[in-house]
Amino acid sequence: MGTVGTGPDEVAGERRQLLNVAYRLLGSITEAEDAVQDAYARWYGLSRSRREEILSPGAWLTTVTSRICLDVLGSARARRERYVGMWLPEPVPDRAEGGRSSAGPAGHADPADQIVLDDSVTMAFLVVLESMTPAERVAFVLHDVFRYPFAEIALVLGRTPPACKQLAASARRRVSVPYTRVAATGRAEVVRRVKTAWEAKDIAALVGLLDPAAVMTADGGGAAGAALRPVEGGPRIAQYMAVFADRAPGLELLERSVNGAPGLVAVHAGVVMTVASFDVEDGRVTRIWAVRNPEKLRPWASAS
Repeated sequence: MGTVGTGPDEVAGERRQLLNVAYRLLGSITEAEDAVQDAYARWYGLSRSRREEILSPGAWLTTVTSRICLDVLGSARARRERYVGMWLPEPVPDRAEGGRSSAGPAGHADPADQIVLDDSVTMAFLVVLESMTPAERVAFVLHDVFRYPFAEIALVLGRTPPACKQLAASARRRVSVPYTRVAATGRAEVVRRVKTAWEAKDIAALVGLLDPAAVMTADGGGAAGAALRPVEGGPRIAQYMAVFADRAPGLELLERSVNGAPGLVAVHAGVVMTVASFDVEDGRVTRIWAVRNPEKLRPWASAS
């Protein structure tokens, strides 16, 4: 799971990979950073002689990080039950957009800037990962996304390689559409048309752009106004969007990449209020994920 070497440069160089693994396992930039920091703390807590015995610090760090994530996932369900409204993964901005700084705390790069934006971090895919058991998610992400062998995954889960293979297969059945699928043709154009109709509060146009069975899920976390349950149906979603615009005069909508796919960022008085992701099929929006919890929008502070 890593490269051979025990020098400080080799160890520090694993951080980006560890953050990418942890974010896909947890769906949270903040929790991913905490897990990686914990793993490094455990590494440096080892005696020098013990560290020198470890031929691949990258493999050791990945195993420890994954185990920490497994523990976090195990407690997450209870925490999510206490969460106000619907819980969504933290959206990740594209570091090339919005003039964002790559400088983070203590001289480190911003964790959000380290996330590789590919099809395994789209909001649609991360939401599917949430339906898996912790063990399924770890087995599936490590094997199907990062191509780690089941023999190494077994060390993380404390199970046999065949058992880990079964876990990944079970998780794979939950994924109705392969994560490697190519983004729908015209996705950006559909999102652009949604932006235009939303700005104009043109409910009829919005209804025309939404699939009749579309579903919108909003995450306010109790810190921002948001529907506590998914809003179903194109007409209801269009009305909800129009009301949101009415309540924030001067709302500015920006086209931005959200987790590597076309999305919209709503800014009011210079503050990012909402980051919206879209799933598009046959030229119509089928799913909208709107993150409004301020705690999850910190990486977007300079997105405007």
